[in-house]
Amino acid sequence: MAGIIGSLGGVDSITLLIFILIIVLLVHIVGYVADPHGIRSIPGPFLAKFSDIWLGMVSGHSHRSEVVHEMHKKYGTFVRLAPDHVSISDPEALQIVYAHGNGSLKSNFYDAFVSIQRGLFNTRNRTDHTRKRKIVSHIFSQKSVIEFEPHVRQYVGELIQQWDRLCDGAVKGLSGTEGEGGWMGRDGRLWLDCLPWYNYLAFDIIGDLAFGSPFSMVMAAKDSAPVAVSHKDAMKSYGDTECEVIRIPAVKILNDRGEYSATMGVLPPWCRPFVRQIPWFRVGNKAVKNLAGLAVAAVAKRLTTPTDRIDLLSKLQDGKDDEGQPMGRGELTAEALTQLIAGSDTTSNSSCAITYYLAHNPRVQQKLQKELDDALGAEDLTASTFEQVKRLIYLEAVINEALRIHSTSAIGLPRIVPEGGLIIQGKHFSANTVLSVPSYTIHRDKGVWGEDADDFRPERWFEPNQTAIQKTFNPFSFGPRACVGRNLASMELLIIISSIFRRYDFVLEQPDKPFDTREGFLRKPTECKVGIKRRNII
Repeated sequence: MAGIIGSLGGVDSITLLIFILIIVLLVHIVGYVADPHGIRSIPGPFLAKFSDIWLGMVSGHSHRSEVVHEMHKKYGTFVRLAPDHVSISDPEALQIVYAHGNGSLKSNFYDAFVSIQRGLFNTRNRTDHTRKRKIVSHIFSQKSVIEFEPHVRQYVGELIQQWDRLCDGAVKGLSGTEGEGGWMGRDGRLWLDCLPWYNYLAFDIIGDLAFGSPFSMVMAAKDSAPVAVSHKDAMKSYGDTECEVIRIPAVKILNDRGEYSATMGVLPPWCRPFVRQIPWFRVGNKAVKNLAGLAVAAVAKRLTTPTDRIDLLSKLQDGKDDEGQPMGRGELTAEALTQLIAGSDTTSNSSCAITYYLAHNPRVQQKLQKELDDALGAEDLTASTFEQVKRLIYLEAVINEALRIHSTSAIGLPRIVPEGGLIIQGKHFSANTVLSVPSYTIHRDKGVWGEDADDFRPERWFEPNQTAIQKTFNPFSFGPRACVGRNLASMELLIIISSIFRRYDFVLEQPDKPFDTREGFLRKPTECKVGIKRRNII
């Protein structure tokens, strides 16, 4: 190797670059011809047959799920997304690719999401995952989640307090700057972009639960959170010296991190160190470090001021593995960061999507409000209780329908086929092939959801084909790696949506404007401008 490098010492940089490109090209062509995974016959974009670059470019443009969906419409059930990766749009494949005990593992896609150290989400080793899940899963049991309800209701109440204040100003025709994009009063309504406010709400809730104190974004009407300047200093033992912190726009950082990691994850591991030097990726890499710093600062602050409050962090501290060992400082911080990312993004995006679809469908909004009025009566609670709304069937249908059609977790989560292979629709996939089932696409399968699968229609959840619907509905993934926080997410959405839509009536500022999104790991709205008016609750 030294001799080869020496012989290239006198070669100019352009020639060397051409030489490297030829080698890379030959490697990809040889890989295609050799066909080690036996998937050459599966159709897909031309470049995807030879290289990961196609999927990398698609991911980088932030609309992966929509593009893959179009590929399935063009090519059919099986689509080749990369030299070793096949996307499958068959709902039945969920039960095979992600099943308990099938031996499949997460792909190296998840390595791009590691920052402090591996957490429950990005752990690929089965033994490590089993250990972590044992510690974490009991925290999200229905019994434990009920203990978190007062925290959820507190911050929903704060959001309503802020919107009530702005509604009062709007009735007087006032305008202001609270919240990104500002607000104005017109035609007796408060007009604003509700997305930033849902971000503030979700961050305050999960900040309180995961770290013991909120970021106070709702009351400040501002995207701001403290980040540790030095991770090393903050990760020292439980001393009484607080680490140095700065404040960052946490929502923006989280969005940058998601797009960066989702794009980096589809690229081959060998090229990732080089790709990180590209300016756009350097910004994303900084976002990863800042987000880790947010968790480091929050956990450090909490551990220097012990408390007997019951929240996610206290339960993580109390958790023990089979050998009776608790999590170490780094592992505890990594898991708290995982809960922050999962608990903020999904809640805010879903709340925003539900608001959009209800505002876009006045009939559905009115039907939901009647159910809420009938159930809650004239009682003027700022925030609903879980007990009051957990059995409201139309509320649940509205939430499920929005989770279906918006599909916050929309991409096909990649899994490595285990030894012995897997058979799907009679086709054998050999070991080490990467398979995925895109939620965005199966949530639009007309064979399951009907010819109006692209429409928002909660009534479909009361129709006869519920077995097929329940097997296809996949907002929290499926199998042993499914979302551990499902119970908490469901409780939050029930309380948030019931509280807000009982109190306010919503219309869209531009009803004909599409609901625009950007996708990193999660599919996120870009804005949702609405007109809000207080309802007369009798």
